[in-house]
Amino acid sequence: MSAELDGVRVLIVTSNTGVERDELVVPRDQLRARGAFVTHAAAEGIDVQTFRHDLIPSEPVRPDLALSEVDPGSFDGVVIPGGTVNADKLRTNATARELVRSLIAADRPIAAICHGPWLLVEAAVVAGKTLTSYHSLRTDLVNAGATWVDQPVVRSDAEGWTLITSRRPDDLPDFVDAIAAEFLVRTS
Repeated sequence: MSAELDGVRVLIVTSNTGVERDELVVPRDQLRARGAFVTHAAAEGIDVQTFRHDLIPSEPVRPDLALSEVDPGSFDGVVIPGGTVNADKLRTNATARELVRSLIAADRPIAAICHGPWLLVEAAVVAGKTLTSYHSLRTDLVNAGATWVDQPVVRSDAEGWTLITSRRPDDLPDFVDAIAAEFLVRTS
């Protein structure tokens, strides 16, 4: 196991259903393999139903805690997986929206993939940012004041905080590398 991210505390937030499996499991496992302490918080502290490509049920994943139990000051950054249903449910969760705002205020990076940026739209934090997402979110992001681009991974420091975004599961290697690189810069 690598220790390049030793001491880095990463939070992954999801709803309890409709989570794109690989967008939860791959960052969680790969960041842990690099030495980060990764905590998965779900809307409720019960199993999270994951899916592949939004339609094919996959195995449930047990979160470490419920969103209501999260202390934002305990984390160095957050990852927001996609999945259409996950993102739609998560963006209506007031605790998730406030968590994002708290982490931004504390200068913690936010990383979101696929439909994950919907939470950021609802939290009203994307204006002025350049980002990517699943292509169907383009209009929502532009209407919220962001600049949307079609690239595997985008890092934006506009508006005084760091946002890392990716489009889909195929981009996960670039996405995880960009997250790890951000934490390496912050801890060196």
